[in-house]
Parts: sequence; C-alpha cells; structure tokens
Amino acid sequence: MEYTSEIKEMCVVARGPQNGPAPIPQEGKWTQAAEIRDINGFTHGVGWCAPQQGACKLSLNVKQGVIQEALIETVGCTGMTHSAAMAGEILTGKTILEALNTDLVCDAINVAMRELFLQIVYGRSQSAFSEDGLPIGAGLEDLGKGLRSVTGTIFGTVEKGVRYLEVAEGYVTKLGLDEDDEVIGYAFCHLGKMMEFIAKGDSANEALEKASGTYGRFADAVKQIDPRHK
Repeated sequence: MEYTSEIKEMCVVARGPQNGPAPIPQEGKWTQAAEIRDINGFTHGVGWCAPQQGACKLSLNVKQGVIQEALIETVGCTGMTHSAAMAGEILTGKTILEALNTDLVCDAINVAMRELFLQIVYGRSQSAFSEDGLPIGAGLEDLGKGLRSVTGTIFGTVEKGVRYLEVAEGYVTKLGLDEDDEVIGYAFCHLGKMMEFIAKGDSANEALEKASGTYGRFADAVKQIDPRHK
C-alpha cells in the first residue's frame, strides 16, 4: 500500500475502542455482519423499470451470503417474463454482492435486487426473527396450490363501472349484481388447481367444476355478467 509523503511524516495516534459493526437481526439471532458470508435471510423486494410499465417482485433465500433460492414474479410487461426466466438461472449460486452487480436482463429485476440487497444487509429481512431462518423452497409456499403468482386485475370506467378480472381466488368468470347493479359477489376458477386436477386424470369439464367457486353474496345476485364481454 502506498502513502503520500505527508502521511509518512506524521506520527501515529492510537485508535480508540473498535466495537465492530452494529448487530442486525438475522434468522432469530443478533449478528455482527462484517463480510458477505455473514449475511443470511429470506426476503422480498419490488422493482420497476424506467418507464414504469412493469414491475417485479423478487424473493431470495440467502445462506452464508450465497443465494440458494430465487423466486421472480413479474407483472405488466410481456418481455419481463423472458427476462425472469434468464434471471432465475443467473441469480442462484451467486453471492448477494455478485447479484447486485450482475445484469439481470430487465431494469425492474435489477431494481428489485437493489432494494432487496438494502433490506437484507441492514437486517430487514422477512426471516429476521425466525429461528434458523426458512428452508430452501419457502418461496414456493407464497404461490399456494398450483404454484401460481397471486395477481389482482381490476378494470373500471366512469361510463360502465368496474370489472373484476382476476383476484386472489382465481380467474373471475362471472360478476354477481344486485337490483341496483352493484357488485355483491363473483364466481371464479382457480386455474392452478384446475391444471392439477387435469394432470391427475380428470377431464377438463370435471377439473373446471372442481376448481370453481363463488365469493360474497353471489348466490343472491339478480343478474350475472361475464366481466370480459358484457
């Protein structure tokens, strides 16, 4: 290491106490993280691209600084789905510092990685107070039956009102309206469950019936409409 002549001529002044970094909560313990390998945790981050036409939710499970599990969910941009496919291969096996400085193909995924990095290195992970953290594969539990992302798609206009298209329960097939034409419930099909039933041997019609349900006071509706065509 090279020093300037001014530094060389200075006398040594002893340093005071060295307490190390402030402890952060990680997987149920308070730890002092001095190096990347000291980082552990499962957490989520959300990012967006510059024109804000799409967004990404990124979930990572980090053990000893290395990404062991990655879940990439995107919304709003068709190109992002292909970017997510590539990022799913790129991220795992990298340290979080490598991942932060890696092109993850899509700006939204890059921004999500940045936000997630800040969370986890400052001890703000979802598993900060979970003893021993979460096992590899915990991200899939967020997806539920059929391993599909939870998305909400709602459309509305002043002239024609609201249309529920997709909600937590699934793909909305009918809206139930009361005598004032206000929404009081809906019928839906859980597409993830439907595909599982088909994979197990059910016919498409049987699977559709088993994966369908209603929410709210749908049975009391005086009118039922298809939210996509009516």
